[in-house]
Amino acid sequence: MTLEELFRIPPYGLVASEKERALSEILYGLTLLHYERCPEYGRILDLLGFDPSVRHACAELPFLPVRLFKTYDLCSIPRERIVKTLTSSGTSGQAVSKIFLDADTVRNQSKTLNEIISSFIGKQRLPLLLLDTEMLKKDRSMYSARGAGIIGFSIFGRNTVYALDADMRIDMEKVTAFCERHQAEPILMFGYTYMIWQFVVRALEESGQKFALKNAVLFHIGGWKKLKEQAVDALEFNHRVRSVLGNVKVYNYYGMAEQLGSVFVECEYGHMHCSNYSDVIIRRPADFSVAGRGERGLIELLSALPASYPGHVLLTEDEGELLGTDDCLCGRLGRYFRIHGRIKSAELRGCSDTYERR
Repeated sequence: MTLEELFRIPPYGLVASEKERALSEILYGLTLLHYERCPEYGRILDLLGFDPSVRHACAELPFLPVRLFKTYDLCSIPRERIVKTLTSSGTSGQAVSKIFLDADTVRNQSKTLNEIISSFIGKQRLPLLLLDTEMLKKDRSMYSARGAGIIGFSIFGRNTVYALDADMRIDMEKVTAFCERHQAEPILMFGYTYMIWQFVVRALEESGQKFALKNAVLFHIGGWKKLKEQAVDALEFNHRVRSVLGNVKVYNYYGMAEQLGSVFVECEYGHMHCSNYSDVIIRRPADFSVAGRGERGLIELLSALPASYPGHVLLTEDEGELLGTDDCLCGRLGRYFRIHGRIKSAELRGCSDTYERR
């Protein structure tokens, strides 16, 4: 099965056995492609004694530690075909990942994100309230994973308004006008978890103001480390969001710059779901063997999208556990899992986790 054939199937519509066959075929092709076109990746596979010409199960494919992208320029296309270089967010002085994208990979990332999010909100474009600052578009130094996420999510919206000004303060006049203008229709919101908490939820609580939305959907990503330090879990976050924003459906999702587009959205039962285009494997940190259901380990992410760089099989620095396959009460097929956070020795990642007021 090809990626184009996958796009013809609902994003959570393949049972485990069918998905394994489809992904193993696509990942086999990507592994061979990157082996032939990315010299650094080829040397890694040679050192591992891995033969990319032989078909393997998904769990047998060699993974790259995600931190390698901070050290090496891993690219599988000629420089003239690069249309965008994405950098991961990071704290000041930290190395950042550099991800090289060609037009096909960008298009597939956008299409995948569209298929996944549309399965939650429908195909129509909704009035969009971005819980961030418009400075993202004006300051190119801020264009990293955070900026790419904001711009990528904008395809689902219309009449877009940024809720925060250049000083990260809520522009209540602008937001109030937006809410009044669209009070008779659903409103879509997007932002980064900690920034929503710090600059929207806490700011509204301290000022005693509210948005009072009647029908809204909020997608948010990243930034749980600081919230956990404040003893704020997902239930508390959702409750406090609704207390100041109004009637809001809240969806957390998980993803990274190194596999843009392959996002894992949390369903109404609190489970992170793998779509047809991606999968998760939990590995024991002692020997990298595959962990069982309910067993904590390192999260490995598989993606059918990266054709311009070898990011199709990555070992993250996050800890999680597999909860089940094809049997979530929400009805979505595929594996679903829980994230427990960063491993202790890992660097603090960027986006909202490491936002620093300028």
